[in-house]
This record gives sequence, C-alpha cells and structure tokens, in this order.
Amino acid sequence: MHPRLPAVLLAGTALLACGAIPAMAQPAPAGPDNSSIWTIQEQNSTVTTNPHFGDHYFTNGLRVSWTSPSDKYVPGWVHDLGRALYGPGTQRVSINIGQNMYTAANDTVIRLNPGDWPNSAQLLVTGSLIQDTPLTRNTFAVSLGVTGPMAQGGQLQNGFHDLIGQGHNHGWSDQIHNEPAFEILNERIYRYEMGKVLGLETDALPELTVGLGNVRVYAQTGATFRIGQGLLSDYGVPIVRPGLSGGDAYKTVRPFAWYVFLGFDGQAVAHDMAIDGNTFQPGPSAKRQPFVGEFQLGFALLWHGMRLTFAQQLQTAEIRHQKGGLHQMGSISLGVKF
Repeated sequence: MHPRLPAVLLAGTALLACGAIPAMAQPAPAGPDNSSIWTIQEQNSTVTTNPHFGDHYFTNGLRVSWTSPSDKYVPGWVHDLGRALYGPGTQRVSINIGQNMYTAANDTVIRLNPGDWPNSAQLLVTGSLIQDTPLTRNTFAVSLGVTGPMAQGGQLQNGFHDLIGQGHNHGWSDQIHNEPAFEILNERIYRYEMGKVLGLETDALPELTVGLGNVRVYAQTGATFRIGQGLLSDYGVPIVRPGLSGGDAYKTVRPFAWYVFLGFDGQAVAHDMAIDGNTFQPGPSAKRQPFVGEFQLGFALLWHGMRLTFAQQLQTAEIRHQKGGLHQMGSISLGVKF
C-alpha cells in the first residue's frame, strides 16, 4: 500500500462527513442577493510586524474571483449536489484564479540547501459552490491547475524585484518540477450570535475544513470571534487557504458595516506538495510538520456594495528547523458588487 493512502482515505471520509454534519438549528433560508461580486486579494509574507522577515516559506498569494448573485447561474447538477450535501439554502457559484508562491529561507543559492523549504508555485483555477443559511455557510470547491515552472512563480517574483530594485531569488533554478495539481475542499462555518457588548454585535464562527488532493491533504478546525455592526453581512474575511476563510460572498444589511476579529485554528496535514515535493518523481523537498497552528486578527469595512478586509496571520512552523519564529503574513482584499 502506498504510504500516503491511509491518510488520503481518512481525509476522503472526513470530506464526505463534513457535508453530512447537521446544522445546530433549522433556520429559514437566507435572503437573496441580486449582485455579482468581483474580488481581488493579495497575501504576502512581507506584510508583517517584523520588518526583517522578508520573502520566504509561503511568500505570496494573488487571486481574482467572480461570485454569482444568489440562486443565479448555478448549473442544475451543482444545485442538486448542494441540496444533497447540505439541504436547503441560497446558492452561489464562484470562479477563482490564483497563484501561490513558496520560497526557501536562503534565496542566494542556486542549489537548495538540504532541509530548506523548496521553491515552488501553484497556478490554480477553482470552482466553488457556496450555500448559505442564516446560521451556516457551506463551501464545496474543486481546484485544478499546475505546479512547477509552468506556474510562473520565478518570473513573477524576479520581475517584480526588478521593478522595485531588489536582487533576484536564485532558488528558482532548483524548484519543484511541473505536475498537474488538484484539490477538493469541503468547508462548513457556523454562526453563533453572542449578544451585544456596548451596543455592538458579537458572534462566533466555528469552522471545519477538509481538503483532499495532490496539492494538500489536511483537516482544519478553528473559530473566529467578531465584534462590530452588520455582522450578518458575511461569514468572515477571505483568506488564501489553508486558514480560516469566510469566502468572497457577502451581502448588504446596512449602509455601513464593520467589524474587527480574531481567530485561531489547528491543521492536521498528511500531505503538502509545496513541502513534500513532486508526487511521482524525485525533486526538492523538506521535512513537513504534521500539525500547524495559526492565529489571525484584522478588520472588515463594508460600504456601498464594497468590502475591504485586512488580516494579519501568525503561523507555527510547517517544516522542521524552520527559521525566524512564527511565520507572518498579511492579507488584503477588495470586493465590489455589480
């Protein structure tokens, strides 16, 4: 038996079970939203409280997405899948194009130092079904793409460094090789309203996510806590996964809504291509940590159909002998309704 097969089977079982978990209440269907949403997001390791942290490990995530209006443009078979997995609720579909980039701690060498994080990039197209009730959000997503030089990570990073006058990252000459990439993801977020504090709304958003594919095999659980006005607008800010992500769908519940949040999650990781390397051929790799913890905090502002979000993430080591303490990333997104 392939050594990764038990983990794959376990994650696959969890993937199906996640959709079968019943909600804690039986709410009425959420109200419709007749607008499409365009979202652009940038997540980067140089957006940090440590000015000396720099580009390494998870370095950059850039994505653009389109999300449909409620119950529009949902193919019939996707509609039926959502009803079978999650029951009643309003549905949206979302199409996302994104590139994730990972680099070694030492970017001055041409050949990778043993044990350092290998350079790689992933270029993925993701199709998602988002199904909401007032108390839950379910997301089922399928990502397809490529990892390796075809994902253009080295060209993008070194081209940007040329623009800002920084030196090249030489580690791209020893990156993970070209390989088709895929992942199936299933996620559920619960909403628990916690009353008001000083006249402001508060809630908790427990979250369960499982992913299966050669990109990543993992299970994640955690929770986000929020305080502000208009919390029913969404289920939290978007994050380049893995991490606690509320997704790109939001609605207008008041002219101006806002909140601040903090969250924490734990991830059990059975496979990560960005660390373990190629599936069917030898190449650069590192020793992966099986458990990862993360803390994040930030804010969201919603005004006249736009949503601006910021999140700061702090993450425990993903590889053995990882340098620099907690890995830090900053994420900013802008959503606009049309």
